[in-house]
Amino acid sequence: MPPSVLRNQQRIIVIGAGIGGLTAAALLARRGYTVQVFDQAIVPGGCASTFQRRGFTFDVGATQVAGLEPGGIHHRIFTELAIDLPAAIPCDPACAVYLPGETTPIQVWRDPLRWQQERQSQFPGSEPFWQLMADLFRYSWAFQARDPILPPRNAWDLWQLVQAIRPDTLMTLPHTFTTVGQMLRAMGLTDRRLKTFLDLQLKLYSQVDADETALLYAATALGVSQSPQGLFHLQGSMQVLSDRLVEALERDGGQLLMRHRVEQIQVQNHRAIGVQVRDLKTGKVWQESADQVIANVTVQDLVHLLGDAVPSGYERRVHQLPEGSGAFVIYLGVKQSAIPPHCPPHLQFLYDYEKSIGENNSLFVSVSHGNDGRAPDGYATIIASSFTNPTGWWNAGETEADHFEQGNISLSYSALKQHYTETALSRLGQFFDLSPDQVVHVEAATPRTFAHYTGRDRGIVGGIGQRIPTFGPFGFANRTPIDHLWLVGDSTHPGEGTAGVSYSALTVVRQITAN
Repeated sequence: MPPSVLRNQQRIIVIGAGIGGLTAAALLARRGYTVQVFDQAIVPGGCASTFQRRGFTFDVGATQVAGLEPGGIHHRIFTELAIDLPAAIPCDPACAVYLPGETTPIQVWRDPLRWQQERQSQFPGSEPFWQLMADLFRYSWAFQARDPILPPRNAWDLWQLVQAIRPDTLMTLPHTFTTVGQMLRAMGLTDRRLKTFLDLQLKLYSQVDADETALLYAATALGVSQSPQGLFHLQGSMQVLSDRLVEALERDGGQLLMRHRVEQIQVQNHRAIGVQVRDLKTGKVWQESADQVIANVTVQDLVHLLGDAVPSGYERRVHQLPEGSGAFVIYLGVKQSAIPPHCPPHLQFLYDYEKSIGENNSLFVSVSHGNDGRAPDGYATIIASSFTNPTGWWNAGETEADHFEQGNISLSYSALKQHYTETALSRLGQFFDLSPDQVVHVEAATPRTFAHYTGRDRGIVGGIGQRIPTFGPFGFANRTPIDHLWLVGDSTHPGEGTAGVSYSALTVVRQITAN
């Protein structure tokens, strides 16, 4: 801790050691607060952690990072923490998208001019739409860089929001209640390829397709891939982000306790006063008092942790949310020769126009590259994920008598997992050489897996969906209805991804220190 920083007497407990929780904890420790972090998992990082198998390092969920450029959110936070940014290379293209029956991908280039040429070639006549998105991105990005509080919940929050507004911010207001699908129709853009491409890309970042994604959110999600911003591939693994945040936290006097599950948030007189903790190694249960509690959890899990103390209106709003997405993920360790030459780091495949995105009809694929620390020399990792409905995985039992109906096929959980695995391998085998002599390791994860290792409600991933009623000014605030209880993570503005949850953490830190 710098000599100039005085230790604050306030004690802060952080629930969850995902990137959002660790960022908030490290920043508060840096600013002199007494901070303690609890997480039920084995290693920190949440959905941005890693695991090792047979010499391979696999990123659990998140595989790319935004916000490392000068002025980006990770750059800002690591600068305040006085720690080095991890080594990374920009993803260029950010993604190569393959539509059904096509062998030439749509390449999302980092260079804005090259991307403009690509989309004009791929989607003739669509340039007015892309120019509108570029304008909205420019206005929204400048607005976000001035640190507004969204949605505001008191006078201080509102003042931060007002200070961030400029004349160009007002240019976005006419589009506040517009979705991407509505804008496409208003512009007379009916090209199925364009709509499908947008559906695929937006599903990655907003959890919903173009017909449901808020236009203003989409402008940021689609624009952040281009320079001077960009998406980055970390050297080593995604774990380096959480490792460096833990290093900063502990350097500045904070404490991280893994394998410790918070089972309840204690509330008295409508104010958070502490938590109930269980040591998962010993089974011991005790109460920890706190002046502030920060929950790096899903909004659904926050309701569970509050129990009878949750305000009825808040609970009702959470229960009325559309069901979140789960993920089926397959992790492959392969020989380098299984990877086609000049393979992009990220690819996206859709296999049938007539079926919905997900449920074995689309895959988002991340591929390691030589010397990035994820595989031994001469080998590589392939991580492929598909969106899936979590309910089916929880309804499927372990026996044939307790099964899940997949179409006309009755499957147990283990059989359903095997079915998804075989389908994914078959799909990936159309692009990669996955003959038996090329594949070293195969492992799969389902929503049940994510629930077990991350503690997230039903294993849902990626937040609550950036629809009109839940994005930005209409979403869930960091400041909860319970005094001194804060929410960070992908349920809050600005949404999913390590950059998004880090921004939410910085917002909470600013609110706490302002108080």
